[in-house]
Amino acid sequence: MSNPAEPAINLSPTPGDEVRTTTCYMCACRCGIKVWLQDVGPRGSEPDGSELRGSMIRYIQGNPDHPVNRGVLCAKGSAGIMQHYSPARLDKPLLRVGERGSGEFREIEWDEALEIATSWLAPIRERNPDELAFFTGRDQSQALTGWWAQQFGTVNYAAHGGFCSVNMAAGGLYTLGGSFWEFGEPDWEHTKYLMLWGVAEDHDSNPIKLGLGKVKANGAKIVAINPVRSGYGAIADEWIGIRPGTDGLFAFALIHELLKADRIDLDYLVRYTNAHWLVIDDPGGANDGLFARDDEERALCWDRGTPAPADATGISPAIVGEYTLPDGRRARPVFHLIAERYLDPQYAPDAVSERCGIPAATIRRIAHELAEAAFEQEVRLPIAWTDAWGREHSEMVGRPVSMHAMRGISAHSNGFHTCRALHLLQLLLGAIDTPGSFRYQPPYPKPIPPPNRPGKARRDDGTLDAPPLGFVHGPEDLVVDADGQPRRIDHAYSWAYPLSAHGMMHTVIRNAWAGDPYKIDTLLMFMANMGWNSAMNTAETIGWLTDKDANGEYRIPHIIYSDAYASETVAYADLVLPDTTYLERFDAISLLDRPISDADGAADAIRQPVLDSAQQRDGRDVRGFQSVLIELGARLGLPGLVNEDGSPRYRDYADYITRHERAPGVGLLAGWRGDRGELEAKGPPNPDQLQRYIDNGSFWRAEIPGHARYYKMANRGYLDWAQKMGFLGHGEPIVLQLYSETLQKFRLAAQGHGEHQPPDRHRERVATYFDPLPIWYEPFESAQTGPGTHPGPSLEGVGDKARFPLSAVTQRPMFMYHAWGSQNAWLRQITTRNWLYLHPDTGAKYGIDDEDWVTVASHHGEITVQAKFAGNMQPDTVWTWNAIGKRRGAWGLDKDAPESRKGFLLNHLISDITPKGDYANADPVTGQAAWFDLRVSIRRVEAGDGIQPGFPTLAPYDPRLDAALHATETPLRYGAAMRRRAHG
Repeated sequence: MSNPAEPAINLSPTPGDEVRTTTCYMCACRCGIKVWLQDVGPRGSEPDGSELRGSMIRYIQGNPDHPVNRGVLCAKGSAGIMQHYSPARLDKPLLRVGERGSGEFREIEWDEALEIATSWLAPIRERNPDELAFFTGRDQSQALTGWWAQQFGTVNYAAHGGFCSVNMAAGGLYTLGGSFWEFGEPDWEHTKYLMLWGVAEDHDSNPIKLGLGKVKANGAKIVAINPVRSGYGAIADEWIGIRPGTDGLFAFALIHELLKADRIDLDYLVRYTNAHWLVIDDPGGANDGLFARDDEERALCWDRGTPAPADATGISPAIVGEYTLPDGRRARPVFHLIAERYLDPQYAPDAVSERCGIPAATIRRIAHELAEAAFEQEVRLPIAWTDAWGREHSEMVGRPVSMHAMRGISAHSNGFHTCRALHLLQLLLGAIDTPGSFRYQPPYPKPIPPPNRPGKARRDDGTLDAPPLGFVHGPEDLVVDADGQPRRIDHAYSWAYPLSAHGMMHTVIRNAWAGDPYKIDTLLMFMANMGWNSAMNTAETIGWLTDKDANGEYRIPHIIYSDAYASETVAYADLVLPDTTYLERFDAISLLDRPISDADGAADAIRQPVLDSAQQRDGRDVRGFQSVLIELGARLGLPGLVNEDGSPRYRDYADYITRHERAPGVGLLAGWRGDRGELEAKGPPNPDQLQRYIDNGSFWRAEIPGHARYYKMANRGYLDWAQKMGFLGHGEPIVLQLYSETLQKFRLAAQGHGEHQPPDRHRERVATYFDPLPIWYEPFESAQTGPGTHPGPSLEGVGDKARFPLSAVTQRPMFMYHAWGSQNAWLRQITTRNWLYLHPDTGAKYGIDDEDWVTVASHHGEITVQAKFAGNMQPDTVWTWNAIGKRRGAWGLDKDAPESRKGFLLNHLISDITPKGDYANADPVTGQAAWFDLRVSIRRVEAGDGIQPGFPTLAPYDPRLDAALHATETPLRYGAAMRRRAHG
């Protein structure tokens, strides 16, 4: 018998004909990638069968030189190929010709699309710019979009953070001048005890995975606090299955134990925080709770029998006690107030154990372990440095306890104060920007609060006096009218939500529909799927988008929407502006926006078009939204976007990135500035700057000097370096704020003091939640769905939870990110549907078996879904993956795709307002959407017609999408053309 022929195998295949570097856009990491291209010639075809000319993507790999990911790439990043070749891509501008939601559009050319948009926006700009509401989703280009809104003159601009993480950012920026999330990181090299609070795997995942590998290799302990144990929690040394919304209470119990045991770093507190600052104790007085200050407005402390400037050297300040100032007023140090509050028995482990779902013995043990790691295992680095007061130090001493927190903290109505509680815990341990602890990433830390206030007045040329988003320093900075009523359509920066630093995207559609506080003309949205998974109260949101007034006119007259894909929201737009994919355009990952720095260096990056959108398939005519926005601005004659003669100032977004200066010498990119690219951070524009980035792998990074990498808030080397780089306007030290005078100013206003006071309906709310020290209170939905009343900061009287006994949360999987990732053909092979996960004990309690169908009810509505048992969760919580469920007809998916038959959203259960109906379902300090406050009941039902509620199928407006929806027997394939070419 003859031997079978050996197959011809190429043992050294090339990844492609050409490689280009750019930045990934499959999540928020913004990793560096290398995209390999292969020429397929005239026989190429896309996964959907349409003809392709030129190159196709052969392979995407991590860029080993990139500072963010060091070559690591996750499933999402690798699947960027199918993100680009998605059948859901939009190809041409669309003008609605039927009713909103009908899917009836006609394709138009770009000139007509831009003429229509200009005809809607120009009259608004002329009569009242605030009639434009411009709200952007996960765009990563806020340095442009916020500036554009300022040029237009509208206060109604908001960004993604309002329903994502704004209270996390604000909690940190008003306490530390920095924040968890993307603005800081644990000291992966030196930490010996890492606590992950509410951290899922979807966000910043590659840097965290790299860091966790170092932590594990170094033998440090990892503790994960999360209702669900997945991903990072699965590799943690200890998982604490906490009840949602009680993290702040757990932190206070740890603080209680540390104070009781006197295991705190007093030297750190006096050197770097306001622990010793004197707080005026004058109940009812106009200065009660403010800092005692001298004639030069310097905060005072009590030093050996007399008041002294708190920032003076050579003092020995008191941190406890009551003292009488020369004017007769009493005052107490901040630390005295802290000890008085958190040593109260209501915060003892035994008092909070049941509410948190954590044994009291565990709480006491964790507190002991924190103290042991901080004080018995301190890190000493032989690095000489000089502090901001000129004192020289021969080494850097650190407390190797680090913490990281994400959406499990922020997506609650008590998230701002919970975040502050975590920072208070870190500060008491001396564990902020020391070796082994949490570390700032440039351009942070910033002054507290950051200096940029929100714009609210219009100049003579119609522009705002500052960008629409910023940081409030006191009641005088609110964007309200003379009667204290909101001036913004989302009510951000109002007395209801004063510190809403990113705006409130989740409130804009209801308020625009209701005309509260006024009617708008045009809603402009970019990458914000507010018709589906980015909306709380989904069904009503769809109703508001389509509702008409008594005259038969839409209550929101015009909706312009830009996206790269046929999301659910496209159907509700009047004008659709098709965006490119992230592989077809220039982008700036800017230090003016969401930085990609690490604790040892500043960095920024670009995306470059590795593919020409015009060659991707016949008839495809798309433009990057940023370039479209710049052209719209020029057509409107917006200042900053036109020259003196009225001609466009910028050719497109790439030209804007290169030539725009936010201040003299400060542009979107910090690398290779100056005529010859010889400068960094600050310098004149360089016409070849983008090419220099491309030549360097599409990124730039500047190392922080070795002596300046810790104690950044008070390290003379860092402060001088940061000032030179333009990150700080001055080189003064940044005093960390255990006690927030900004919050106390609002409380005083609510008590009747000052020129700016809240309307009566908001007084109690402001007085309660603007406590200058962190507080804990029951999340609003939990407190308001029982017969009890909301207790404010008290731990008593939280009410009966029998109606809705379970918490319900969503979590994005590591392998997908938002809705656009869960339509990706390769990622869908991992999962195409989601389940309602519940603990087996919970199933037994409610008579539910594994894979039974259940009805889940909240105070707002019901859904019917399929349940699945999971032992990796807290028994009083149910959860599911987020954004898997899709509406039939959207995203170019098959008409019977599992995402629409078995996938679902918890969003249908989440109200956008509180159960009382008095405020948005949001954090009262920042306006952060309280997604995770959701309380539900569950009951078993017979299998019926599948997922409920059911929504009508969205009609496809593109024949190619229509064909894809009905081609149920044709799988989506990739690479056939490249295989044909390889085999001749």
